[in-house]
Formats: sequence, C-alpha cells, structure tokens
Amino acid sequence: MRKILIVALFAALCSPARGADTPMFRGDLDHTGVYDSPPVAQAAHVKWAFHTRGYVNSSPVVANSVVYVGSADDNMYALDETTGKSLWHFKTGSRVVSSPAIWRSAVYFGSYDGNFYALSANDGKLLWKFKTGGERRFEGTHLHGSQPVDETMPDPFDVYLSSPAIWHETVYFGSGDGHVYALNAKTGEKLWSFKTGDIVHASPAIDNGTLFVGSWDSYFYALDALSGKMRWRFKTGVDPDIHNQVGIQSSAAVMDGTVFFGCRDSHLYALDEQTGDKKWSLDMHGSWVIGSPAVRDGKVYFATSDSGLFYAVNAGDGSIVFSEDFHGWPEFASPAVAGDMLYLGSWRGVLTAIDLTKRQTAWSFQTDASKRLGPDLTKADGSPNYAPAYASDFYDDLITGFARMMTVGAFLSSPAIDDGVIFVGSTDGNVYALD
Repeated sequence: MRKILIVALFAALCSPARGADTPMFRGDLDHTGVYDSPPVAQAAHVKWAFHTRGYVNSSPVVANSVVYVGSADDNMYALDETTGKSLWHFKTGSRVVSSPAIWRSAVYFGSYDGNFYALSANDGKLLWKFKTGGERRFEGTHLHGSQPVDETMPDPFDVYLSSPAIWHETVYFGSGDGHVYALNAKTGEKLWSFKTGDIVHASPAIDNGTLFVGSWDSYFYALDALSGKMRWRFKTGVDPDIHNQVGIQSSAAVMDGTVFFGCRDSHLYALDEQTGDKKWSLDMHGSWVIGSPAVRDGKVYFATSDSGLFYAVNAGDGSIVFSEDFHGWPEFASPAVAGDMLYLGSWRGVLTAIDLTKRQTAWSFQTDASKRLGPDLTKADGSPNYAPAYASDFYDDLITGFARMMTVGAFLSSPAIDDGVIFVGSTDGNVYALD
C-alpha cells in the first residue's frame, strides 16, 4: 500500500495541471489563450464599463462570477461579473500592471512597488506580501536611437509586469530584480529563486513540471518547477547599440511538446519542450512580437508591433495559414480564442474579432477615446500618424509621444472570455464587458 501511495503522489506531482483549476493570465498553465466559453460572434456592445483612475494594462481574470484586474492607479479591483459593480479594491504602493491569478479563494499579483501580494478573494484583505529586490523597467543607452547617446534610459515600451502562475501550491512569477521566484502559495515563504541576467517581465508557463519564461537578457529559460534548476536555455537576438531588437516580453505558450514565444528581435520561436532545440522561427523583419501567442488544434495565432499584422500559422512548421493587416497599428496585447472566434486589441483603441473559420474580420469595437482623439493620430490610409506625438529623437519626446499615443484608449490588456462575455482593459482607464 505504501508503494502505491508513493507512486500515486509522484504521478500527481509530475502530471500537468490546467487552468480550469486556477484562473490566471492566458487562461491556463500552458498559456494557450483559449477560453471555454461561447464566442461573441456578432458585433459586441458594452454590457458595462468600470472606470479606474489609470491605464488598465493588466489583463482581467474571471473566477466565481468576479472579474479581477489591476490598474495603473495602484489598485487591484474585484468587480461583479454581471453588473461591473466594485466589490472591493486594494491599494498598493504603485501601479498594478500584472494580471492576477486566483487559487483557493486568494488573489495573487505583483506591483511596481516591488511587492508581490496575496489577498483574500472574498474581501480584498491582505493575506501576505513578499518583498522582491525591487521593480524597474528595462534600460539601455541610445535606446531606440534616442538622444543623448550615452544616457541610460528606461524603456517606455516595457509596459507589463510578470503575471503569476500557480502549480502544486506554489506561485511563480518574474521580477524586475532579474529573478524568477517560487513562493509557497499559502504562506508567501520563498521556496527558490533563479537569477537571470536582466529583468523578467514575461509570465511563466508550466507544463509537465517545467517552467518556461523569457528574460530581457535575451535568453529563454526552461527551469525545473520543483527545484528551480535550469534544464536548458535558448539564446535570442541582441542589439548592443540602440537596444531595440532585444528582450523577451512575450509569455510562452505550450502545445504538443513545443514551446512558442515572441521576441523583440522580431521573431516568433518554436522550441522543443524537452531539449530547447529550435524547430523553426518566423522573421517579422524588424517588427517586435510582444504579445503572447494563442495555440489550439495545431495552429499558432500571434500579432506584431510596428507592422500591425496578425498571423495564423501551422504549429508544425510555421507556414502561414492566413493573415490580417491592421494598418500598422501596433499589437501588444495577446489574442484570446473562444469557439471559432479570436479577439485582439490594438494601440488604435480597437478590439477586433476574427472569424477563424472564414479567416476574416467579423466585427470590431472602438473606444470613445479612439473615436474622439484617434483621427488626429491617424493618416488618411488608416495607419498611425506619429508626427504629432513624437516631436524629435530626444528621449523626453519619446516619453511624451508614447503617452500621447495612449490617449486613444489603446488596448494593451489581453481579453478574457467567460460565459459569452469579453472582458478587457484599456488605457482610457476603463474595464469593459462586451457581449
């Protein structure tokens, strides 16, 4: 009997878990971006909108009829799924731009104040918090070609914090201090940490006891989830001059023994889950792949930044199935799939629904800010008009230009779908429920 129990326990520890047990960023531990919900196939309308006092780059997570989402106004919010009414909010010391994970009536997330939090999902009271080595954005000299050349500059396009994953009573996340952390989900006790060479703002995915995550040090890592020991790492591109084509913001998705992720070196990568060997990669010709890919039924779905393109490709070889052109508006958010529909937001303040069967746009939703302020930042051909926003190549103008582009209610938040409703945040400060 003892031997049988030991074998059963070992099997439980080594078997993959799925997101149905733990609502989190991208829907499950494999970060597939697939939601078990009826799709919104027809043009959506606003069921409700909840206004915060800051950008909502955090992606909503839905559990037990409650929507949990962070805001740049420093708060984590719990909203009634049906009405959008605030049930509670918890104020941290800085912006909350990571997405929460929910486990056993607790909410887990990180903040720019350098703390990682566990709150009661019922009333928002603090259960525990863990102090990391501190948060910061990726930095580089001559960043994106900005002046002055020798000044070290924080990157305004580093817009997310790592979102937690929970597996076997352990919560995992990356930090601006360059570490990947594993904490006891009940107590907040550190179980292990793994140091990379730079900031880790990508979110970890877990499959078959292995944690997959990328770093701004240009490496993609596979770590043993129980011990934190490195199993393998994969080198992506570098850019020592202007630090434009370097760094991994995209979170990995895992399907059928392959790990897929995007990189600022303008590639989408497919690696062997066991060895880290490259199976294939797609060159996006200078355009970042910031968002996390969605994967289902042998297909990979992802979007690009500068070129504003959406792709559906075959998971086996990366061959393109079809694509959609969003007129050069950057796509930072990750696509979400429900049924035969895919949903993707853009900098333009437009959420687009793509029919995966017909391989074409089905409908789109535009924020009021986009309707009101977007025309001044849009050319006649529908592409972004950056001239009014970015006055020069001096770093100060890079910052003010980025802020100006966000005034159109950009969708940097990734949609979550539950019970036939799409939940998504915007830089206009709203959390939207669309049906």
